[in-house]
Amino acid sequence: MRNVTVKRETKETNISIKLNPDGTGKKSVDSGMPFFDHMLTAMAKHGGFDFTCTAKGDLGVDCHHTVEDIGIVLGDALKQVMGDGRV
Repeated sequence: MRNVTVKRETKETNISIKLNPDGTGKKSVDSGMPFFDHMLTAMAKHGGFDFTCTAKGDLGVDCHHTVEDIGIVLGDALKQVMGDGRV
């Protein structure tokens, strides 16, 4: 299996994503932003992969850094599992 865990910690955020593209659609998402959680959950469900995302961010300021860093970590995770280019 091609399981990866990618983490990113900055002054504004602390993000952890686990991704298994060979999974069954199991998902657990907690970004602190209900609509964004819904979108990430839908992506995992319809993509048929296992996905866990936990994020703590400076949401009292705004959601920019949290969304941005989740995107960075998710991109890194996808790049790692694709390795030779197969999904």
